[in-house]
Amino acid sequence: MLNLLDTVQDAISLFSSTGKNSLEVQNSEGEVVGFFMLSDLNDAIQQGKLNEPIEAIMKGRTRNEHAVPPMQAINEEEYSKLINSNVFLDIINSLYDGVYITDHNGITVQINRAYERITGIKAEEVVGYHMDELVESGLISRSVSIEVLKEKRQVTLMQTIKDKRRVIVSGTPIYGEEGKILYVISSVRDITELLHLKHEIDELQSLKKLRQSTGSMHENTYDEILHSVIISEETKELYKLAERVARTDVKVLLQGETGVGKTLVAKFIHEKSNRTDEAFLELNCGALPSNLIEAELFGYEAGAFTGASTKGKKGLLELADEGTLFLDEIGDLPIEVQVKLLKVVEENKFMPLGSTEVKTVDVRIIAASHKNLKQMVDKGQFREDLFYRLSVVPVTIPPLRQRKRELIPLIHYYMDRFNARYNIDKELTIEAIDALTEYRWPGNIRELINVIERLVVTSTTDQIDLEHLPDSIRLSSYPRDLDVNGIIPLKDATEKIERQLITKALKQYKTTRKAAEVLQVSQSTIVQKMKKWNISD
Repeated sequence: MLNLLDTVQDAISLFSSTGKNSLEVQNSEGEVVGFFMLSDLNDAIQQGKLNEPIEAIMKGRTRNEHAVPPMQAINEEEYSKLINSNVFLDIINSLYDGVYITDHNGITVQINRAYERITGIKAEEVVGYHMDELVESGLISRSVSIEVLKEKRQVTLMQTIKDKRRVIVSGTPIYGEEGKILYVISSVRDITELLHLKHEIDELQSLKKLRQSTGSMHENTYDEILHSVIISEETKELYKLAERVARTDVKVLLQGETGVGKTLVAKFIHEKSNRTDEAFLELNCGALPSNLIEAELFGYEAGAFTGASTKGKKGLLELADEGTLFLDEIGDLPIEVQVKLLKVVEENKFMPLGSTEVKTVDVRIIAASHKNLKQMVDKGQFREDLFYRLSVVPVTIPPLRQRKRELIPLIHYYMDRFNARYNIDKELTIEAIDALTEYRWPGNIRELINVIERLVVTSTTDQIDLEHLPDSIRLSSYPRDLDVNGIIPLKDATEKIERQLITKALKQYKTTRKAAEVLQVSQSTIVQKMKKWNISD
């Protein structure tokens, strides 16, 4: 599904993943307003309009785009001589796109070298053969030439080659003197090469934005790291807000899912504040039991509790004096500790455990949580007064799935980082990058870092391909096949999904044992369902 504001680049990925010849286009209200065709994509590529919005391409269509082209007075004998001449062969062999020519009967008469390069199919495999024979043999999935001969107009469609590669084929009829089709000349483009082009453009745009952002940066390493992964406008606005509040000691509450980078934003605020030369300390409030959290925060005197150090210990509040204390997962802070923290927030004063001495500190507190603290306040699970004290400026960090433009720069950033750390030189194939960018990343940046490091360390080849990716990512890149028109019983819908997943797993892993392992069911379950559906492995 495309949006009117999506670009031609976005359409390339969708055509590749779905294999469809047309995509529905929605407006901002979610209403379907038309279709974006493969022929539209082909025309846009030829005209260099990869960054044009879909809306502009659809408006620019000519009204007679499907009309039969004007007939030209071409002599069939002369045209045949031209097609079979060495000069013509030299001309089509100089083209980068594939060329495929059939006669009026649908028999292949000529292909160029680019077609052989793109498809892996040699001239001797197709020349002299009827297109129906080639489809039946499995060499190609469908024939554009046959469609052109039937419909007597230009046709563009997606074709799957024997090695499962997908190509865009656009066939054009050549008419003779009496309006009869003499030949069909088809241009062929590799969808994988288009994906390469798409990602190269994405990277160039990211580099352009990176240069623009680094032009006004402070010259320190921390800024370079931050700005090398901050690409989208939404994230830039977030960091601009963070930089503004950093100049004051106003309390900031960072909100967002686990792994979105709340610690990074907290460190950024510290680096941009007048406390940058002092300590930045961090405490995860959900990582320790309540009695230990209190001791870590406020410190304790010698013998304050069983197991306490005989020398006592300074708490993080005292250690962070004149600096910044980042309290992550503040929603997990016990109620009794919240009371003591409120006094620090309001008066900058506290008493260590087992002490009667009141200590005064000058510390900036930044809090963060993946929980909805307002709902916790309503349920009595978090103090209302502390909530409002900590959230003078609430900052919400969006999940990675809503920051798609940052994915490719982030992937390359961490690939470079782990290649350097382990002194190796691995790279991702375009198919692997495409699968990584389509994945929803429920664990956000933390999950991304984990996956990239694992791929760099465990892959046995220099090129990390689709097959090396974790099952959760690789399987999520498949298009969803279930297409339900109207209401059907849930039992039937469940069976459809089961059949699709089992079929895909068998194609991917070849054996029922491995398919059962991936789908987390018993091997006998797979075998029984295969018998029921008459599926063979």
